Amino acid sequence: MKERASAGGIGFGHQSLAHGIGGLRIKKALSFYAKHENVFAMRGLNLNQVQAFLDVVELGSFSAAAERASLTQPAISLQIRELERQLKVALIERVGRRAQPTPAGAAFMDYARQLTHLSAAAAEEMARYATGQMGRVRIGTGATACIYLLPTVLRQLKQRFPSLEVTVTTGNTNEFVKAVEANTIDVGLVTLPVTSRALEVIPVLDDEFVAIGPPDLDFPEVVDRETLARYPLILFEPGGSTRRIADEWLSQRAAAPKPIMALGNVEAIKELVGAGLGCAILPKLAVDHARQGVALTVRSLQPRLHRTLAIIVRKDKKLHRGLRETIQALKCLAVPRETSNFGRDDVEK
Repeated sequence: MKERASAGGIGFGHQSLAHGIGGLRIKKALSFYAKHENVFAMRGLNLNQVQAFLDVVELGSFSAAAERASLTQPAISLQIRELERQLKVALIERVGRRAQPTPAGAAFMDYARQLTHLSAAAAEEMARYATGQMGRVRIGTGATACIYLLPTVLRQLKQRFPSLEVTVTTGNTNEFVKAVEANTIDVGLVTLPVTSRALEVIPVLDDEFVAIGPPDLDFPEVVDRETLARYPLILFEPGGSTRRIADEWLSQRAAAPKPIMALGNVEAIKELVGAGLGCAILPKLAVDHARQGVALTVRSLQPRLHRTLAIIVRKDKKLHRGLRETIQALKCLAVPRETSNFGRDDVEK
């Protein structure tokens, strides 16, 4: 079952634009304006028409541009015609079935991008002064990452930006690939592999899997498949990346042993293992965090088993400031964390 959590908010103290990030953007844009004043001075230039032009060029299709903008194809065609009338040149031509810029359109593209970027930067900066808000960011990730990685990230974001609103939904990688593609989630922190041409994929963290057992279990220093198969197994429920990775490792030489229990909660798995009911394979980050009252035997696996966590975001996603800061904070997960001493017999959780 998916769960949602909200971490309230995140701003700055009142600074002059010249000293803020947005101020630097606007100063650069003003410099660009000074060099190309003739373009900006055109009366009646409509930013919606400029964005429609950029969408048609990027997507190669009036219908695709219309779908992106939630408009009809005739509406997009009308915007392009009006823009061409204003500039007194043809901007788009059809080459086969694909819409492409004319030479004049190609020359206009850089100006068009600057116009839309300047407009977005100005609107974003003014919104901060008008409302004091950094916006809302919707994050999708697995339950393990949500429990053991996100709290620190969200706490730091809240300290830096009190008006930023963050919502978190837990689920599986396949769900969040579709959700980010559909723009119902802004950014995902998921397990690789991810195959989607629409998404930018940024690997951030390599997470080893380990074997855990009751505190009095006489585990060898390194646990292989044959050793682990001799014990009752408690695994994640099927459907998620963590269970798939464990099953693939267990079944490389023979059929994977059937677990005695399959649960969807990593803390429940640790509690049952600590109570002596079986052994488990868990991500290392789930057993690195100490929890008073639960002792476990923790061992590395042979051969080594690991997963890579990555940020996913739409390539064409317009990143407002809150989303940019959130993505940057997630990238910092790549910084090495303290590792546990796996030579001990008992590791308190």
